[in-house]
Amino acid sequence: MKSSTIVLTLGLLMLAIGTVHMSAAQGAARTASSPEDVLPALLTEVRGLRAAMEEMASAGPRVQLALGRVQLQEQRVNNLARRLEEARAHAAEAQREFDAVQQQLQGIEAGVRDPRPDAPPLAQLQAMQRELQRELVRRGENVQRFTNETSAIEADLATEQGRWIDLNQRMEALEQSLVRR
Repeated sequence: MKSSTIVLTLGLLMLAIGTVHMSAAQGAARTASSPEDVLPALLTEVRGLRAAMEEMASAGPRVQLALGRVQLQEQRVNNLARRLEEARAHAAEAQREFDAVQQQLQGIEAGVRDPRPDAPPLAQLQAMQRELQRELVRRGENVQRFTNETSAIEADLATEQGRWIDLNQRMEALEQSLVRR
């Protein structure tokens, strides 16, 4: 990511320098046409070069600022993407745990409905059933919490990606303005 940003910055600066160089070459060609217009033409050309250099000098910080913003936004997007991946993993794990407790509860409920001679006493099965029901509620709350967290991170990620797209469009517009010069 950093190398592409450096390459883009160098490319934009080289483009700006090339524009200034072309402007100077064109001005020199125009001034060679008549000897009596040399001094005013040179003065005009020097003023043009000064203006071009001032534009180039002001473009550098704007490019750096825009690149810095894009980099920060990319970091935000990457961090949110990582957090989303982690939240999804937590939600999946919570769902697996919920499903496991639910299966245990179903097994206990089957034992309560149809007691076997080698099974624990009915009172013990009913106590286990109540405990598993409480555990199932806790696990369900965890699933809901992780699902809500995942949804919130997805919304934040969509917002940050929109900002990143906007900054990229600004960079492209800045690049186009440098190309036109």
